[in-house]
Amino acid sequence: MPRYASKKPATPSLSLVGDPETMSSSLAPADFEKLRALDTPTVSNAIERFEVRLRNEGFVYGTARCLFPRLPAMLGYAVTARIRTSAPPMAGRCYYDRMDFWEHLLTIPPPRVLVIHDVDPIPGVGALVGEIHANIALSLDCQGCVTNGAVRDLPAVEALGFPLFAGSVAVSHAYAHLIEFGDPVEIGGLLIKPGELVHGDLHGVQTIPLSIAAEIPGKASEVLEQERRLIGLCRAPDFSLDRLEQELRKINPGQVHAQVSE
Repeated sequence: MPRYASKKPATPSLSLVGDPETMSSSLAPADFEKLRALDTPTVSNAIERFEVRLRNEGFVYGTARCLFPRLPAMLGYAVTARIRTSAPPMAGRCYYDRMDFWEHLLTIPPPRVLVIHDVDPIPGVGALVGEIHANIALSLDCQGCVTNGAVRDLPAVEALGFPLFAGSVAVSHAYAHLIEFGDPVEIGGLLIKPGELVHGDLHGVQTIPLSIAAEIPGKASEVLEQERRLIGLCRAPDFSLDRLEQELRKINPGQVHAQVSE
């Protein structure tokens, strides 16, 4: 895997730092497609059952909302970068003519997701990703983009079927330029490492631990069956709180407490 060593203050950092697991592991195609077919709340529920992370971790919050809620779920391996848009780059050119970044992108297993952190004090003055970036990214097997900054050209990008999750929408690309790529970035409280599996739909964006990713579809089927039984009970003519409590105890043994009357 190529390593970009330039560290001069006047040029973008081109380091490539990744978790060995995320940089070398990928799902089997069949497992990948099963996972992509699930919505994000179902995946989140399944991950909770494995108890591999806290329930308030692993997802983006407060920014990067879904702009195209009718598109299917996005799933891919993270290609990370940091940008600025409010002022010209200290050296080099801006916008999309950065072949070194596109070459770096190819070191991440496909399919890929662009994860771009706008580090300006006020993110989103300009947009790096629009119609041109989306077309280039699609040609390089990218499935979408997640950023705390801005995007643009929404009708054209939606027509491509390229999901965008962004903090805002901008008129101009302003001085959008890369300052570094290949390092972990933080979007909406979520630290995303290069090569991590990123999943998103109209509900939001989360990462999926590769250690359990292949097992999630099976666990999700169990979760969905429990939900179907619970919803069926709620719609049954003989519904009662006693029956509800019994069903909830099957789902979460020892975690359902009957209300104590005063």
